[in-house]
Amino acid sequence: MTKSELIARLAARYPQLVAKDAEFAVKMILDAMTDSLVKGQRIEIRGFGSFGLNHRPARVGRNPKSGEKVHVPEKFVPHFKAGKELRERVDARQAAAEAAAAGAQNSGQPQQAQA
Repeated sequence: MTKSELIARLAARYPQLVAKDAEFAVKMILDAMTDSLVKGQRIEIRGFGSFGLNHRPARVGRNPKSGEKVHVPEKFVPHFKAGKELRERVDARQAAAEAAAAGAQNSGQPQQAQA
């Protein structure tokens, strides 16, 4: 789902919201989250997951084209960890899809009797 799809879905679900208001709400939420990460803070949304920063230390890398050594400076990168409820819902949906696919494959096959 893209940002514009999120805005469209939000505007469709809440007809009292004009598309511009939905866009403003999404922008404000994302800006607040970005500002928190820039300040080094952790963001936790219960049932969904948490956003944090991972530190990557400085290292010596290689230029793949020339093979020469290149210094890669240290940096902080955003990291998302899915919450328990999100993981369970995604897993349940995936398991149901796999079971349906397995059932469709087996429907053309004769069943073997088990003793």
